[in-house]
Amino acid sequence: MAIAPNAFERAGGTEAEPPHAETMPWPSEKAGYYALFCIIFATFLTFFDQTVFAMLAQKMKLSFGLSDSALGFVLGPASVVAFVFVGIPLARLVDIYPRKYVLSAGIAVLGLITALGGLAQSFGQLVATRLFVGAGGSANGPGSYSMLSDFFRPVRIPLVFALLQLGYILGSSVGTWGGGQLIAWTESWPETTEFLGLTIFNWQWVLIMIGLPGLLAAVLFLFVKEPARRNAPDAKPLVPEDATLGRKLLAFTGFDAIRAINMRGATFYPLFAALALSAIESQGLPAWRVPFISRTYGWSEQEIGNLLGPLLLVANLTGIMVGGLFVSWMNKRYKDANIRATAMIFTCTTVFAIAAPLMPTGELALACMALTSLFGLAGAPAQNAAIQRIAPNEMRGQVTALYLFMFTFFGALGSFVIGIVSDVIVGDPQKLWQALLIVAAVFMPIATFFMWRAIRPYRAEVERLEAVGR
Repeated sequence: MAIAPNAFERAGGTEAEPPHAETMPWPSEKAGYYALFCIIFATFLTFFDQTVFAMLAQKMKLSFGLSDSALGFVLGPASVVAFVFVGIPLARLVDIYPRKYVLSAGIAVLGLITALGGLAQSFGQLVATRLFVGAGGSANGPGSYSMLSDFFRPVRIPLVFALLQLGYILGSSVGTWGGGQLIAWTESWPETTEFLGLTIFNWQWVLIMIGLPGLLAAVLFLFVKEPARRNAPDAKPLVPEDATLGRKLLAFTGFDAIRAINMRGATFYPLFAALALSAIESQGLPAWRVPFISRTYGWSEQEIGNLLGPLLLVANLTGIMVGGLFVSWMNKRYKDANIRATAMIFTCTTVFAIAAPLMPTGELALACMALTSLFGLAGAPAQNAAIQRIAPNEMRGQVTALYLFMFTFFGALGSFVIGIVSDVIVGDPQKLWQALLIVAAVFMPIATFFMWRAIRPYRAEVERLEAVGR
């Protein structure tokens, strides 16, 4: 196997006789699948944390006396503010240094800060911990996609990216069920406990318990064999060797990735717009599932978790299987199959997202939410594979980071938008369903339109890349 250039050579932006992708042997698939396991485990912990944290929404609201707007802020935007400042620079580290170290450090920080949230003494301190949680998790997506794309042949990537979704599936479904059990367990404890001179609410112990396993994931990453970076024959150094210090620092801002995206704006912009608008609903809705069901139908967190957890597990596994089969079938017929299939799936997602808050019973509402998740996840591997297919390898980390930033940033805004709509437009916390309906009915149809709009330029870009041998 070719040896990857060292960190110093990559940081300088050049190396002697860089290996080309078509002349490099592929790494051991055994090593690749170990790396995939580590990434799935880290992703599981990330989404387990997010899911359980969202299930604590009503507890946080009561303990700290929050409005729906403030609650929506801590559930979403608080976790991405740091992403704005450090997400892109960390993604640049993905393009420079061994990715296993960046991924290891990220999950370790995420776990520790999540646990520290259990010690927060005020709403401000709780917000501060979520800021650092967002920073810790910002390199996970770019690092994971970049590493896996260098471990596995292109024909394997759709399957690998589908398996990668297991982290999300298990994190969200097990988190929903397990979170309900942990909340019910800690409810039997005293409402507050004195610990190291701090007053800890019983629900905060849940954050401490779910944060510490991140340290284990960090250690597992250290045993990953870093794969060589597979550069295209016409790849140029991102930063010339004789570049000024200012130019080298500029590379950490995402400027080069933005320029590369802008050069293919007709291809990238519709995809980014579709992802951003859909994320407002798809990530905002899960953050409000428990408050919505609790306020509308009077269910407890444990009751919600007992039904929604298994529903999400079945729906998400089905989504991955059906989505993978559907995209594979489409790939035999269309060069633009990744985006064409995603557009069809987006249409189904839109229908159930709008239907969920209109259901007359909690069971039907949760079933619609599970179906929304099913279709949303069915399109995720194809959508992610599409971006990796057209992103320049030498800046894949930053392009992916910008793409995921749209998902993360606008997804986090989703919970805040729902909270604002609940407070300002609806005006009655008990009618939260109206806020969910408004957000779904406004954003999802527009997102679906942009995904359909992306089909033709994406097909043209794939044909161009095939013509140059990539």
